[in-house]
Amino acid sequence: MHNHMRPFFLSLYGQIKDMEPGLIQFLSGFVTPERLTLFNKILSFRTNYITVVLEDIFQTQNASAVLRSADCFGIQNVHAIENRNEFLVNADVVRGASNWVTVNRYNRGSMNTIDAIRKLRQDGYRIIATSPHEHDVDLEDFNLEKGKAAFIFGTERPGLTDIAKNEADEFMKIPMVGFTESLNLSVSVAVTIHHLTDKLRNHSDIDWNLTDQEKQKLLLHWLRLSIKRADLLEKKFEELI
Repeated sequence: MHNHMRPFFLSLYGQIKDMEPGLIQFLSGFVTPERLTLFNKILSFRTNYITVVLEDIFQTQNASAVLRSADCFGIQNVHAIENRNEFLVNADVVRGASNWVTVNRYNRGSMNTIDAIRKLRQDGYRIIATSPHEHDVDLEDFNLEKGKAAFIFGTERPGLTDIAKNEADEFMKIPMVGFTESLNLSVSVAVTIHHLTDKLRNHSDIDWNLTDQEKQKLLLHWLRLSIKRADLLEKKFEELI
C-alpha cells in the first residue's frame, strides 16, 4: 500500500482504541454482502440464555448431532465435560456445525464435573439436571423466567453422575407416553433446546439475545473462518492503522 493512501485509511477507521470494530469493517469487505447479511441474521437468533452441558459422552455421533442441533436452534455455547472420554466429533455428522458453535472443554483432571458447574454458576446459570427425580418438572413446564439455565445431559448408558445430580439446582425431564423409557442422548438435547428456544423467542419479557460485544466477537470469528488467509489481511489492516 502506497504511503499516500495511509491518511485515507486513518480517516476511515479513526483513532481506534478497540481494533475489533475496525477489523470487522475491514474484513467484511472480503465477503459477499449476502454472506454478511446471513451472519447478522443468524447472530440475531443466537442465545447464551440457555446452554447445553454434556457430561463425559463417548459416541462421536451423539457429540456431532448435539452440535448440529445447537447450531440449528441458536444455542451458541456447548460445554463438554471430559472425565474419562474425550469430546470428539464425526465430520460426516457434524457437517461443519463445530465451526459456528463454541465448545467449552473441561478436562484438567479425572473428575471435571465440579469445575464445569462452578464456572457455569459464576456465569449466572442455574444448573438443571436432565434426569427423572422426585422434584423434577416436565420440559413444557420449565420456568425460563427465573434466569439463565444450563442443562446437563449425562453419558449414553449410565446417565448423569451422582456429583452432577447432587450439585443440580433443579431437575427436568421430557415426559414419555410410550413403552420406551428414554430417548437417545442427541434426540433428548434436540427436543429440549427446540422447545426452549422457541419459547424464548416468543417471550417478550426475557432478554435472551447475545450482547453487542458477544455478537461482535462471534462475527469477527466467523469472518476469519470464511476468508482465505484472513491472517494476512489482518496484518495488512494493522499496518494501515
